[in-house]
Amino acid sequence: MVTLLLDHAQLEIGLSPLERALAFRRESIRIARTSIAKVQLTGDPWTWLRGARARGTLVPGTVALGTWRLADGDDFIAVRGRRLPGVVIDLDGTGEFERLVLSTRHGLALTRALRLDLDAAAEAVELGTQPLKTPQPASRPVPRPAV
Repeated sequence: MVTLLLDHAQLEIGLSPLERALAFRRESIRIARTSIAKVQLTGDPWTWLRGARARGTLVPGTVALGTWRLADGDDFIAVRGRRLPGVVIDLDGTGEFERLVLSTRHGLALTRALRLDLDAAAEAVELGTQPLKTPQPASRPVPRPAV
């Protein structure tokens, strides 16, 4: 749906002309990397919608694109379809938005590029949680020929 562009200074959420029209925006969204507080992967970005639609388009289950208003700030939403995974980006609150909710198949690549997954993995090891081991197939007894 949206194009994610990341460089050393900022994350840009590129919107096509149609997406800009549906979101009621004139330009793409640019977020400074330093303002990104947390990135979470989600299997269903629709569950992360909060607040009321202020500017944008909402067709439930099909597309949600635009600004959702809350008492303490605004969220930018770019979600489409029911089967696409997504990413939720919490911001520090100094910019235009408090949170970004995007449907994308590239959420894992984004977290790796932001190097946030390395920090989370280090914390998980310190807390003593170990990764799940894959079960090994049980060895079956070898049949012996009848004598």
